[in-house]
Amino acid sequence: MRLKTLAASIGLFALGIAGATAWRLSARENAALAAHPPSGQFVDVGGQRVHLVVQGAGPDLVLIHGASGNLRDFTMGLAGRLAGQYRVIALDRPGLGYSDPMPGGDASVAGQARVLRAAVAQLGVTRPIVLGQSYGGAVALAWALQEQPAALVLVSAVSMPWPGSLDPWYRLTSTALGRATLVPLASAFVPHAYVGRAVEGVFAPDAPPENYAKKLGVDLTLRRTALTANVSQINSLLPEIIAMQQAYPDLHLPVELVHGDADSVVPLAIHAAKLTPILPDANLTVLNGAGHMPHHTHPDVVITSINRAASRAGLR
Repeated sequence: MRLKTLAASIGLFALGIAGATAWRLSARENAALAAHPPSGQFVDVGGQRVHLVVQGAGPDLVLIHGASGNLRDFTMGLAGRLAGQYRVIALDRPGLGYSDPMPGGDASVAGQARVLRAAVAQLGVTRPIVLGQSYGGAVALAWALQEQPAALVLVSAVSMPWPGSLDPWYRLTSTALGRATLVPLASAFVPHAYVGRAVEGVFAPDAPPENYAKKLGVDLTLRRTALTANVSQINSLLPEIIAMQQAYPDLHLPVELVHGDADSVVPLAIHAAKLTPILPDANLTVLNGAGHMPHHTHPDVVITSINRAASRAGLR
């Protein structure tokens, strides 16, 4: 009888935890959607919606954000500064922001690049400058390997194989069981204080802009669909990068790279410093003492690199 009572108590406790998690998930996700509604338009790519924001006029400039982000990372500042010179198109990558996840659980940068290329083609884009930041840089490189744009701008971009393993969160969510167990718990209960510390870590040694997390809409990133897409994409990236690097010498287009030498998220020595010599037409700008987010902390340098890419591609 005691064993039956204990089992019943454990069962009731588990049901209580499940119920609290479900309630918290629903409340938190609904609040995120209400606080940060779509800011742009949607295009349909084979039944898959892609959310994007278009600003300005001029040569086409496509902006691809990094991991755990969305297009607001650009529209809160950089895009507006560029809209006087370019038609700026900022996109939510598949599964993040308000863009639908890739079908069939596809987490590849190649698949994402194909969808984003098809999305901007519906706007009449044929020969853009493509800027990718962090993980978005890998998507930009995949884009160029499929169909070369006018130029690439790679900002703190993941581009080369790295040693060691990913951090514990990604290792624990690398399996279907891990994602099914941990993603709902993180989505429901991770505190905003933890998110704030994580944001500071991404920017370090620089400081994030005031109210960055609120402007980005980090609660959008904490939704189950976005967390699932993000961990799947990060966990599948290294094999793709290993395969992609073999074709980098075939990228005969202007490439501008901007990278901080204090970037501990995507280290300069592992990525941009090794990528630049194997590209046929690349220029690397190293920011002394800068971290992972120079499009916020050193926007003038990034804009100068974009303008130089446009000139090198004959667009200015």
